[in-house]
Amino acid sequence: MKVAIIPARGGSKRIPRKNIKNFCGKPMIAWSIEAAIKSGCFDRVVVSTDDEEIAAVAKEYGAEVPFMRPKELADDFAGTTPVIKQAIQWLNKNAEPPSFVCCIYATAPFVSAEDIQQGLKQLEQTQASYAFTVTSYAFPIQRAIKITAKNGIEMFTPAHFNTRSQDLEEAYHDAGQFYWGKAEAWLAETIIFGPDSTPIILPRHRVQDIDTPEDWERAEWLFKAMKA
Repeated sequence: MKVAIIPARGGSKRIPRKNIKNFCGKPMIAWSIEAAIKSGCFDRVVVSTDDEEIAAVAKEYGAEVPFMRPKELADDFAGTTPVIKQAIQWLNKNAEPPSFVCCIYATAPFVSAEDIQQGLKQLEQTQASYAFTVTSYAFPIQRAIKITAKNGIEMFTPAHFNTRSQDLEEAYHDAGQFYWGKAEAWLAETIIFGPDSTPIILPRHRVQDIDTPEDWERAEWLFKAMKA
């Protein structure tokens, strides 16, 4: 039993109604639902939400909303893992228990069916607890600088001031698209960013956080360019 769970609460602050706001012709969440369905990986595609309007949009695009998310897991402080854990616990009690669960973010329009398929393949081949998308930093993190309280400059790692960029180890960050995991790993709240995870590496142009109106505008530019 393989299940996609798409967390989509209704209380986004910086971009109101972000999960169902129109993005390049469709509600934002529709892109994640359609990628999940197109991948052919899932027996069920479930949206976890506390919002009736989001639930209606999710159903319109082919997802299930078999339960409404508890209020205590729908505030600004609710983490992803507890939300997925609650959904798995509900499925275990009320339906066929899943073996593999993929959390797909509702605000990930760049997610592709092929990457979801690759994530499942790596999870099964490596026997890891999780498989998730990452991308490389555009600039060496070892040469990062910070602005001090006195408006001065300091390096985080001064020892690398004279190190050539090409001689520094490449660093990666979470791409924020999806997280495949074994159901027991989610239930145990096993750390995702740990040694028992395997990465699906994405090119940087296919990764964009969407937290502010400026992020949204840039994401639409990138999305339209890719589709063109």
